[in-house]
Amino acid sequence: MLLTGLLLFLTVWFAILGTAIVRFAGRREPAVPPLPEPLPRVSILLAARNEEAALERCLLAIRALEYPSQLVEVLLGDDASTDQTAALAQAMMQDYPGSFRLIPITDTMGEARGKANVLAHLARAATTDVFCITDADIAVPPRWLQGLLSRRQGTVGIVTGITVVDGPRLFDQFQGLDWLVSLSLVQVVSDWGRPVTAMGNNMLVTRAAYEATGGYEVLPFSVTEDYALFRAVLDRGFTSRNIFAPEVLAESLPTATFGQLLHQRRRWLRGVEALPWRLQVALTVYAGIYPALLLLGFAVDPVAALAVLAAKMVAQGVLATLAFYRVGLRPPLRLLPLFEFYTVGLTLGLVAFRLLPLGFTWKGRRYS
Repeated sequence: MLLTGLLLFLTVWFAILGTAIVRFAGRREPAVPPLPEPLPRVSILLAARNEEAALERCLLAIRALEYPSQLVEVLLGDDASTDQTAALAQAMMQDYPGSFRLIPITDTMGEARGKANVLAHLARAATTDVFCITDADIAVPPRWLQGLLSRRQGTVGIVTGITVVDGPRLFDQFQGLDWLVSLSLVQVVSDWGRPVTAMGNNMLVTRAAYEATGGYEVLPFSVTEDYALFRAVLDRGFTSRNIFAPEVLAESLPTATFGQLLHQRRRWLRGVEALPWRLQVALTVYAGIYPALLLLGFAVDPVAALAVLAAKMVAQGVLATLAFYRVGLRPPLRLLPLFEFYTVGLTLGLVAFRLLPLGFTWKGRRYS
């Protein structure tokens, strides 16, 4: 009975991953229509809290955008920073040929808190019909705005690009592999007509879609503010687009420590818990591979467990290769054996976060 159950589970697991690989290998990014003429004005919304170590890289990337700067306004919300974030931003953008405004965030707007509160203020201050949102630890690519804007047609209210972690350490590279493989699975599900989420560090939302939700000030507070806005936009009858292409590939700084990574992923887990139940079941099955392997190894046959683990690594290697090549990057296949230890440690840490009454800290603020 145990062996039958394990075989059934593993069959389902590999069927899910195999289907994702086939779908991802066969997908083609739809032809990109030309941008409308005249080109639209765009507001870049950037929330910052104690970001002096990361902000210069972010703003240099914004200054290097290949989009007419006179059509860009950059709004940076300083969320009660206690470091030199504001001074650095002013110095970096003082001769910016487009429009730049530093907006101190001193009060809360409606239900909004944290980053959502900053974005609520920035959206109110914006003077365009297109909001492009990123984070202070992100470097966007030169044709980022063209990539997002070109998918804004018809009923599309929200467009999201992809983000990869970039850094020199082995721990940083694990995060980069984790992000891109995960986003490839998100892309497959989205292509299937089951939109999953938007990336709050790399997304476009139209003013019409944003205002139809009432804005962050009326949305229920969530530490995954991007998912809350994404769901609200879809609930108002708008559609979304996910793009898996080099022109919208943003680079994120890595989290510095494993503890910080756990806090980040615990925050994301709040968004996962709000997904439709079918997607939650699929994610639970996908995450259940390690318990199944342990059970197979200790209760049935350790050699069989090692063989299944090897098959899992090969399958994930295929998906990783497809995902990295699709955005013009070289896949770090040499990391795959050690990546298993990273994944196990992260999974165990998140289980502890979920089962124990632990809060988490984000940007110096504690959430339950």
